[in-house]
Amino acid sequence: MIKRPTYENMVQRIGRASLLLAFFLPVGAQAATSEWMTSTGGMIRLVAAAPQQDGTIPATLEVKLNPGWKTYWREPGASGIPPQVTLDPAEGVVLEKIGFPVPKTFDDGVVRYVGYDKSVAFPLTLKRLHGEGDVTIRASVFLGICEDICIPVQGELNLTLKQGDFDNPLDAARIDGAVAALPEAPSENFKVARAVYDERKAVVQLSLRLPPDAAKEHRDLFLAGPSGVAFGKPVITNAEGAELQAEIPVRLSGKDKTLKGKPVILTVRADGRSMETTLAFD
Repeated sequence: MIKRPTYENMVQRIGRASLLLAFFLPVGAQAATSEWMTSTGGMIRLVAAAPQQDGTIPATLEVKLNPGWKTYWREPGASGIPPQVTLDPAEGVVLEKIGFPVPKTFDDGVVRYVGYDKSVAFPLTLKRLHGEGDVTIRASVFLGICEDICIPVQGELNLTLKQGDFDNPLDAARIDGAVAALPEAPSENFKVARAVYDERKAVVQLSLRLPPDAAKEHRDLFLAGPSGVAFGKPVITNAEGAELQAEIPVRLSGKDKTLKGKPVILTVRADGRSMETTLAFD
């Protein structure tokens, strides 16, 4: 069975290649890091590469967890805090997107939440709006990490990308490794075959086509919606062969109590692979 490389393996492979080619790397491959921001449960820092021609700045938010600690996915559950990054607009850099590796579900019988129990890197897509030369990034970061209870972590991470400077090639490898660890796009043998919102039952009904070699015991679904939309624990109704059918309870709050027209992000884990797509309900 061919398995997708882990984030750690990917960083190691890219890192070894980067060291061999260090003196031949173009300016665009350079990267810089902020200082670590420390907390009781771990450390957090920002890694960013030089701007590309279109102004895009590849970057990651690295969360290094101490043993026994966890942090949260984009939809963490009832009491978690997802990663939030806010950039200082005065520096002329904006955040366009945060990427999330496939998470895990934690359920102790009382509390159910979604996140990570190992160190994780969240790819960031930043954009330089104008100007040339050095780039300064000032990011306010807010996220939750937990052991027995959740601890909010908040602080500022700063770094400067100096034009023409050469920095540690392993930093660029870390960014590439974080991007490689993201879920893949839908494909012919790994996609949503059908997605329906049953308003009367208040459930999303999914039919998925999975890779033919995916083991039955390693299948997980994760859904995230906009504010006012929450999802319960998925119930697998059929898992024969490369097909999977499931129902996911939907809880709506606020004034607009409907799922129609609202984007829902679906992430699927099937053995060693993961896929992510956006659902829309008419």
